[in-house]
Amino acid sequence: MRCMPDAEDVRRVALSLPDTAEKIAWSMPTFRVAGKMFATLPEDESSMAVRCPKEERDELVLAEPEKFWIAAHEAQFAWIRVRLAALEDEQELRDVLADSWRQAAPSRLLEAHPELGLPTAR
Repeated sequence: MRCMPDAEDVRRVALSLPDTAEKIAWSMPTFRVAGKMFATLPEDESSMAVRCPKEERDELVLAEPEKFWIAAHEAQFAWIRVRLAALEDEQELRDVLADSWRQAAPSRLLEAHPELGLPTAR
Protein backbone atom coordinates (compact mmCIF):
# COMPACT_ATOMS: atom_id res chain seq x y z
CA MET A 1 0.00 0.00 0.00
CA ARG A 2 1.37 3.37 -1.08
CA CYS A 3 1.58 6.13 1.50
CA MET A 4 0.85 9.40 -0.26
CA PRO A 5 2.45 12.58 1.05
CA ASP A 6 0.09 15.15 2.56
CA ALA A 7 0.30 18.78 3.70
CA GLU A 8 1.94 17.83 7.00
CA ASP A 9 4.63 15.92 5.10
CA VAL A 10 5.24 18.99 2.93
CA ARG A 11 5.60 21.12 6.06
CA ARG A 12 7.93 18.64 7.80
CA VAL A 13 10.16 18.09 4.74
CA ALA A 14 10.30 21.78 3.79
CA LEU A 15 11.21 22.82 7.32
CA SER A 16 13.95 20.19 7.44
CA LEU A 17 15.83 22.04 4.69
CA PRO A 18 18.52 24.48 5.89
CA ASP A 19 17.52 28.03 6.89
CA THR A 20 13.85 27.41 6.05
CA ALA A 21 10.93 29.09 7.79
CA GLU A 22 7.17 28.91 7.37
CA LYS A 23 5.21 32.13 6.92
CA ILE A 24 1.53 32.70 6.21
CA ALA A 25 1.06 34.84 3.09
CA TRP A 26 -2.08 35.24 0.96
CA SER A 27 -3.88 33.20 3.66
CA MET A 28 -1.75 30.10 3.02
CA PRO A 29 1.44 28.53 4.33
CA THR A 30 4.56 29.50 2.42
CA PHE A 31 8.08 28.18 2.92
CA ARG A 32 11.11 30.40 2.53
CA VAL A 33 14.84 29.89 2.48
CA ALA A 34 16.79 32.89 3.76
CA GLY A 35 13.56 34.88 3.29
CA LYS A 36 12.97 33.85 -0.34
CA MET A 37 9.86 31.77 -1.07
CA PHE A 38 10.36 28.30 -2.57
CA ALA A 39 7.06 26.49 -1.83
CA THR A 40 3.43 27.16 -0.93
CA LEU A 41 0.46 25.06 0.17
CA PRO A 42 -2.42 26.73 -1.70
CA GLU A 43 -6.18 26.21 -1.48
CA ASP A 44 -7.17 22.98 0.23
CA GLU A 45 -3.56 21.82 0.71
CA SER A 46 -3.99 18.91 -1.74
CA SER A 47 -1.24 20.39 -3.88
CA MET A 48 1.83 22.54 -3.51
CA ALA A 49 3.43 25.18 -5.70
CA VAL A 50 7.19 25.07 -6.19
CA ARG A 51 9.78 26.92 -8.23
CA CYS A 52 10.43 25.42 -11.65
CA PRO A 53 12.37 26.93 -14.56
CA LYS A 54 9.92 27.96 -17.28
CA GLU A 55 11.86 25.90 -19.84
CA GLU A 56 11.14 22.72 -17.87
CA ARG A 57 7.50 23.31 -16.88
CA ASP A 58 5.85 22.41 -20.18
CA GLU A 59 7.87 19.20 -20.41
CA LEU A 60 6.82 18.17 -16.90
CA VAL A 61 3.14 18.94 -17.57
CA LEU A 62 3.20 17.03 -20.87
CA ALA A 63 5.04 14.06 -19.35
CA GLU A 64 2.94 13.79 -16.17
CA PRO A 65 -0.28 15.87 -16.39
CA GLU A 66 -1.79 13.91 -13.50
CA LYS A 67 1.03 15.22 -11.30
CA PHE A 68 1.95 18.70 -12.61
CA TRP A 69 0.04 21.71 -13.89
CA ILE A 70 0.49 25.45 -14.22
CA ALA A 71 -2.01 27.69 -12.47
CA ALA A 72 -3.20 30.51 -14.74
CA HIS A 73 -2.16 33.26 -12.32
CA GLU A 74 1.35 31.76 -12.06
CA ALA A 75 1.92 31.25 -15.81
CA GLN A 76 4.26 34.24 -16.15
CA PHE A 77 6.34 33.12 -13.16
CA ALA A 78 8.78 30.20 -12.76
CA TRP A 79 6.38 28.11 -10.63
CA ILE A 80 4.55 24.82 -11.11
CA ARG A 81 1.83 23.05 -9.12
CA VAL A 82 2.26 19.48 -7.86
CA ARG A 83 -0.65 17.25 -6.83
CA LEU A 84 0.41 15.60 -3.58
CA ALA A 85 -1.67 12.47 -4.21
CA ALA A 86 0.21 11.88 -7.48
CA LEU A 87 3.65 11.80 -5.85
CA GLU A 88 5.16 8.32 -5.59
CA ASP A 89 6.42 8.65 -2.03
CA GLU A 90 8.13 10.90 0.47
CA GLN A 91 11.44 10.65 -1.40
CA GLU A 92 9.85 12.20 -4.49
CA LEU A 93 8.34 14.91 -2.28
CA ARG A 94 11.79 15.56 -0.79
CA ASP A 95 13.37 15.70 -4.28
CA VAL A 96 10.80 18.20 -5.56
CA LEU A 97 11.10 20.44 -2.50
CA ALA A 98 14.91 20.26 -2.46
CA ASP A 99 15.04 21.24 -6.14
CA SER A 100 12.84 24.26 -5.46
CA TRP A 101 14.88 25.13 -2.35
CA ARG A 102 18.10 25.07 -4.43
CA GLN A 103 16.60 27.55 -6.90
CA ALA A 104 15.81 30.03 -4.11
CA ALA A 105 18.75 29.48 -1.75
CA PRO A 106 21.62 31.96 -1.69
CA SER A 107 25.07 30.79 -2.80
CA ARG A 108 26.34 30.65 0.78
CA LEU A 109 23.75 27.98 1.64
CA LEU A 110 24.35 26.01 -1.56
CA GLU A 111 28.07 25.98 -0.78
CA ALA A 112 27.44 25.03 2.87
CA HIS A 113 25.15 22.12 1.89
CA PRO A 114 26.69 20.33 -1.11
CA GLU A 115 24.66 17.22 -0.20
CA LEU A 116 21.60 19.07 -1.51
CA GLY A 117 23.18 19.56 -4.94
CA LEU A 118 23.21 22.54 -7.25
CA PRO A 119 20.12 24.26 -8.66
CA THR A 120 18.88 23.08 -12.04
CA ALA A 121 18.59 26.72 -13.20
CA ARG A 122 18.71 30.21 -11.76
